Amino acid sequence: MPRAIIPLGVFTGIALCLIAFASTSLSADGIDDGNEVYELKFATLAPPGTTWMNLLQEWADQVRTESEGRLVFKIYPGGVQGDEPDVLKKIRFGQLHGGAFTGYGLGHIYSPVRVLELPFLFNDIDEIDYVRKQFMPEIEQGYRDNGYELLGWMEIGFIYFFSKEPIRSLDDLKKRRIWHWKGDPLGKAFFDASGLAPVPLSIIDVYTSLSTGLIDTVYTPPLGAIALQWFTKTKYVTNVPMANGIGSLVVSRRFFQNLPQDLQKLLKHTGQVTGEKLIAATRKDNAESLVVLEQKGLKFVMDADDLDSEEVKALSKRAGESLMEIGYIPESTIKKVNQWLDDYHASQSKEKVDVPG
Repeated sequence: MPRAIIPLGVFTGIALCLIAFASTSLSADGIDDGNEVYELKFATLAPPGTTWMNLLQEWADQVRTESEGRLVFKIYPGGVQGDEPDVLKKIRFGQLHGGAFTGYGLGHIYSPVRVLELPFLFNDIDEIDYVRKQFMPEIEQGYRDNGYELLGWMEIGFIYFFSKEPIRSLDDLKKRRIWHWKGDPLGKAFFDASGLAPVPLSIIDVYTSLSTGLIDTVYTPPLGAIALQWFTKTKYVTNVPMANGIGSLVVSRRFFQNLPQDLQKLLKHTGQVTGEKLIAATRKDNAESLVVLEQKGLKFVMDADDLDSEEVKALSKRAGESLMEIGYIPESTIKKVNQWLDDYHASQSKEKVDVPG
């Protein structure tokens, strides 16, 4: 697949501010005496029992142990705190402190990061890892400037279309009732550029909507399709990944800065390690999930050869331009990412030339 550019009144407000202040669990004078217990309220869409949730719980257990009980997690799994915009709103009000977010939620924090989710941008995980490494200092600063601290990077993996009827071309997509994650600018740009009219829904409503027939097509990584049980309502999977879904473990800067220095360091270090574990586990589980889906009887349709590369490039360009026009992903960011990809390809070509024989 060719690389392409895509894609309350005053009193209530005061009360919420007071709640937010109180929720940081500081001692009365704002000074940690070494015995203060800090509770990190952390939300995720990951259902209980999944690889994602299991690793998050391991992280929480490790932090509790290494902090000798001074920093404890209270994890809310399975979307019980709402969709990602709901969680971010609760973080702003201090009702929650952090969460594990997909690219959709991260777009509300620092939208340029979603350049890494532009469809058909990457050919393989080596390209992904290289570009992310170059981009990471800007991502961390972007989160920080917008009130969040990056604790760990993760992925949800390559994203495929799952449908009740076979999709063998982009034209077939136009016949489908496709779910669109309500409020997602990147998804909207892709669908607009493709001439599609999707059905906007919260992710929490997708399973029910597949069951009722309101929608018949969704997009998700294989592991997500199994974890959320969406695969039970579909029969087909496209054999071409559309994009690589990103994610992050984040906490509000307000909560983070109110932690003692040793707990800040502990949270950052263990968060980074957990992110690396999540990436490795997600890649492995997504590969295994493709096998499981085939064993469950899902049929794989639409190969890369079924797509017109020029049509994909044109679609991608239109979507990318619309995202630049609304300022969601700056043109300069897209140019940098493509330059990094060019640099990577050049280095790979040089290595091949330098290899004897």
